[in-house]
Amino acid sequence: MSKLTDNGKLAMQVLVDDLQAKRTELELGGGKERIDKQHDSGKLTARERVAKLVDKGTFQEIGLFARHRATYFGMDKKEAPADGVVTGCATVDGRLIHLASQDFTVLGGAAGETHSKKVADMMALSLKTGSPFIFINDSGGARVQEGIDSLSGYAEVFYQNVKLSGTVPQIALICGPCAGGAAYSPALTDFIIQTEQGRMFITGPQVIKQVTGEVVSAEELGGPHSQMNQSGVVHLIAKDDEDAMQLCRKLLSFLPENNMEDPPHLPSSSRVKTDEVLNTIIPVDPKVAYDVRALLLRIVDHEDFLEIQPGFAANIVIGFGRVQGRTVGIVANQPCVKAGALDIDASDKAARFVRFCNAFNISLLTFVDVPGFLPGVEQEHGGIIRHGAKLLFAYSAATVPKLTVMLRKAYGGAYIAMCCRGLGADRVVAWPTAEIAVMGAEGAAEIVFRREIDSAEDKVAKRQEMVDAYHDAFSNPYVAAGRRLVDDIIEPAETRRYLAMALEALHTKRELRPQKKHGLIPL
Repeated sequence: MSKLTDNGKLAMQVLVDDLQAKRTELELGGGKERIDKQHDSGKLTARERVAKLVDKGTFQEIGLFARHRATYFGMDKKEAPADGVVTGCATVDGRLIHLASQDFTVLGGAAGETHSKKVADMMALSLKTGSPFIFINDSGGARVQEGIDSLSGYAEVFYQNVKLSGTVPQIALICGPCAGGAAYSPALTDFIIQTEQGRMFITGPQVIKQVTGEVVSAEELGGPHSQMNQSGVVHLIAKDDEDAMQLCRKLLSFLPENNMEDPPHLPSSSRVKTDEVLNTIIPVDPKVAYDVRALLLRIVDHEDFLEIQPGFAANIVIGFGRVQGRTVGIVANQPCVKAGALDIDASDKAARFVRFCNAFNISLLTFVDVPGFLPGVEQEHGGIIRHGAKLLFAYSAATVPKLTVMLRKAYGGAYIAMCCRGLGADRVVAWPTAEIAVMGAEGAAEIVFRREIDSAEDKVAKRQEMVDAYHDAFSNPYVAAGRRLVDDIIEPAETRRYLAMALEALHTKRELRPQKKHGLIPL
């Protein structure tokens, strides 16, 4: 092969220099002035966010030279580098992801036809390669200059969200505005991480004021704490962009690449020690509250528990941890909030989490201390029957290993809903403090022994006698163990060891179900 002539080398160098200049210009997005403004508002740029999220030197951009084809309202004269969204693939802790990061410095990150097409194409590649999809949102919404083309683009993104659902993990990060129809893409993902600077809502404060007369700030309406504590839309809150990227990396560390793989199994010591602290960590008196998270930290490896939605429906705790290196999804009643009773929001929160874990082969650990479903007219009219049925459905449909630990109270229908043997739990163990019954002994005695109590001379003494009799007969784990509804009654100190051994035995579990398109969960 002949060598290039000097003129040929020079011509190639001119082309290469031109290419580098074009790339540098495009990678600046909206330019230095707008980048400075982004920084002044406490936010990173789209590319800086990507750099914080992925392993150094692994990002391969796809679509840098993409351009919109809009001509109305002067759009033909407007430059939009990368059409306002950075897309591509990279690795996080050595594992492949695909991502899209909206660039607010370019037309306010507004989504037009090409913008949305780039996002949808990355989602399609996630599906083809079996890799998680991460969408970093920072956009003023639909690009109004493109009219229905922008709406069509959103529709394609939503459609891809649904195609990816249950196949690869999807995580949305809200690092700026995410308003109107744009908010529905994050809502269709598995997890939403919102920064303190993020704002997410369907209709903004101005529209609400015009329509209803209500005055509300953007923060009150769509800030992270509102969308976590009130609506339950957000799953994790980050203090800033960098914190959001680190939270995303940590969340990914618990998850498999796709639904055909098991979650990462980290190395661990072969020996699990007993933990005497667990023998005294919860009060024996069922009327005394405690924080169940203190117990969960003793169960998981290195006290590393990532709680999901901590500010929403706090009467139930959900999150990820590891036991001997194996990822587990944890659901636990929280006795220090509403006595741990199940209500509408708690049922929804737990059911959604159970279904995610089942879709991605994550074993479920359930810790039970529940007095029942929360009573009240508001709950009944709000549909507690329908919402509670979601939790029953989710656990019943789950085919991953399901391990249940009865801590104290396990009463009535809530006992069933917290993954009892009848809902397909593979192992059910109880602590000696467990009370498994239709209801508490005091309430049951009033019903079962009302005649005896009413006819007694000393009603107080008789009532206590009947309460003790009911408790001895039913409100203990030994009756349930005798019916084989509990596999074993264990010393609390042995809990972590028992669960580690059970997970090892069950990790090859296979459970076939009737063939069908899908079940009909009571939405």
